[in-house]
Amino acid sequence: MLVLLVLSLMPPSPQMPSTGWDKSNHALAFAVLAFLGNRAWPKQPVPVLLGLLAYGGLIEALQSFTPDRFAEWEDLLADAVGLLLGEALARLVWRHRASERGADL
Repeated sequence: MLVLLVLSLMPPSPQMPSTGWDKSNHALAFAVLAFLGNRAWPKQPVPVLLGLLAYGGLIEALQSFTPDRFAEWEDLLADAVGLLLGEALARLVWRHRASERGADL
């Protein structure tokens, strides 16, 4: 999470990792965070997702104080979409793994 914060507050650079579209960068980063959050706290999805969304809001707020970045509501929306996609993917993966374990019994 610290790496994401630092990358989000640094001046934009062509050498920074990117998907080529700002909103997809947000969605991908927050999908990964949601996936990992689900793995760490599988029985606490709502607090994890709300906490990560608040983290996205904090990043946007901090960007409004940097000279080379600015806050956008659309970025926070992309974060939320990524969170939902990451959570959905995590649930699919864990459900699939659980069904495989059940089939092995």
